[in-house]
Amino acid sequence: MRFYYPGPYLWDAEFELPAAICRHAVQVLRLKAGSEIHLFDGVGNEYLAVLTSVDKRSSWARLERQLAVQNESPLAVTLLQGISRGERMDYAIQKAVELGVSDIVPVVTERCNVSLSAERAEKRHLHWQGVMVAACEQSGRAVLPVLQSVQPLEEAIHTTKGTCRLVLDPQSGQSMQALAKPEAVTLLIGPEGGLSDREVAQAVEAGFTPIQFGPRVLRTETASAAALAVVQALWGDLA
Repeated sequence: MRFYYPGPYLWDAEFELPAAICRHAVQVLRLKAGSEIHLFDGVGNEYLAVLTSVDKRSSWARLERQLAVQNESPLAVTLLQGISRGERMDYAIQKAVELGVSDIVPVVTERCNVSLSAERAEKRHLHWQGVMVAACEQSGRAVLPVLQSVQPLEEAIHTTKGTCRLVLDPQSGQSMQALAKPEAVTLLIGPEGGLSDREVAQAVEAGFTPIQFGPRVLRTETASAAALAVVQALWGDLA
């Protein structure tokens, strides 16, 4: 079982694991002293550890060895994801992590059906961070993608850089296959209801290329996963 643990890591001594890992290990997985677990720090390092002491209040571990992890895509992908409601946003973030995204920017758009005060935006950010951690634990990634703060679309399209910035637009006649291979990609995906014509025009003016993505209308959470799969298949590590 894999757990995200940012550290500190100690080679010469036992160390106590966070309460969240303790609860999951004891109450859900029923692990005992002597059980092996994998710990990763979110910046590319993963370790084999052995639980040395386990009870309902605390869990202690000892490092055995560092593990080789080489499953990060050579293609850096930033996802500008229009905020959608509840499980749809969770699904989009989860699948983006599984598909090797590097950065995620939750974006407020005209058709965003979610009202976010500063306090609620902070709570959502913490929740989405948890979704990302769980997706890394499941998918075997040792690098935790960057989850940026919620941004209005007008800000997000001007702060992201790179030569290959794409916005999904059903009216476009251009496909991804026609583009030259980039070193990095930024994808702009609208929320439920999609981006307005004005927002697409704003993105194009900011340097985004409109891309037509198949003949069918996709839900926002499907569109982001499908687009990420295509860019990874074309230019990344999905063969």
